[in-house]
Amino acid sequence: MKNYVSIADINSLPNWVDEAIELKKNPKKYKNLGEDKTIVLLFFNNSLRTRLSTQKAAQNLGMEVIVMNFGSEGWTLEFTDGTVMDQGKSEHVKEAAQVVSQYCDVIGIRAFANLQDKEEDEAELVINGFIKHATVPILNMESSVGHPLQALADAITLAENNTKPKPKVVLSWAPHPKALPHAVANSFIEMMHLQDADFVITHPKGYELNTNITKGATIEYDQEKALENADFVYVKNWSSYQNYGEVLNQDKNWTVTLKKLGAAKFMHCLPVRRNVIVEDAVLDSNQSLVIEQANNRTFAAQIALKKILENQ
Repeated sequence: MKNYVSIADINSLPNWVDEAIELKKNPKKYKNLGEDKTIVLLFFNNSLRTRLSTQKAAQNLGMEVIVMNFGSEGWTLEFTDGTVMDQGKSEHVKEAAQVVSQYCDVIGIRAFANLQDKEEDEAELVINGFIKHATVPILNMESSVGHPLQALADAITLAENNTKPKPKVVLSWAPHPKALPHAVANSFIEMMHLQDADFVITHPKGYELNTNITKGATIEYDQEKALENADFVYVKNWSSYQNYGEVLNQDKNWTVTLKKLGAAKFMHCLPVRRNVIVEDAVLDSNQSLVIEQANNRTFAAQIALKKILENQ
């Protein structure tokens, strides 16, 4: 594996999950693998878990870590070929990617969707620009349409907490005051397509995701019906895909409560807005797996980096 940029780059999800769970017992077992190697983490957007967990994962593998926040520290990059750069952008990705590649062995990139232009977001200009012009492997730390590190952490969390041959897993939309990207939901759905589970997506009408991604999944517009007999409930807000980037409603009836949750385990990628997405009683209960998920972010990143390093 050269790059880890989507769930499709995983050759066997069960094997990766098993390796990650085993790695948790001895996180520094492969510390020699990254000795004398460097990873550069480029953040075009803010981060807490992704930055710290990926940095920790790299250190567990013996790598040196360099972090750069492009929003405040780097030149504004141009990603379009043939552009006359006589406006605000100072450097082209063609040069930047090659230059950064000289300083490291792996490049991690985090660049969100702008939610203004669907075609531009789906073109993944930032991460694809680096894939095209960099000379080292690329690690996706969340892009416009995917968050494969989060989805891998979610798969690890499901495996560690599942007690049934075929659990019922529900992905539920919940209200949020801001327009949010589709990346986490997209990658979670792609990951669930690789699982033996009863998988249901529930959201209000108008919040349908990209049908190329949701194809084959059960979609239920009645949240309470969808949550019946669920074993895991993964909650996430996303803006409209059809009316791209719009917040169509903020229906508080979709907020997840203990009553709705029933006996299910609660999952969320964090950060989460308390008493908007989910009530305090859920997050503070022993049914919440959000802290476990955050911990598994380290081991998701570590397995992905391990695969990349083993292929170099």
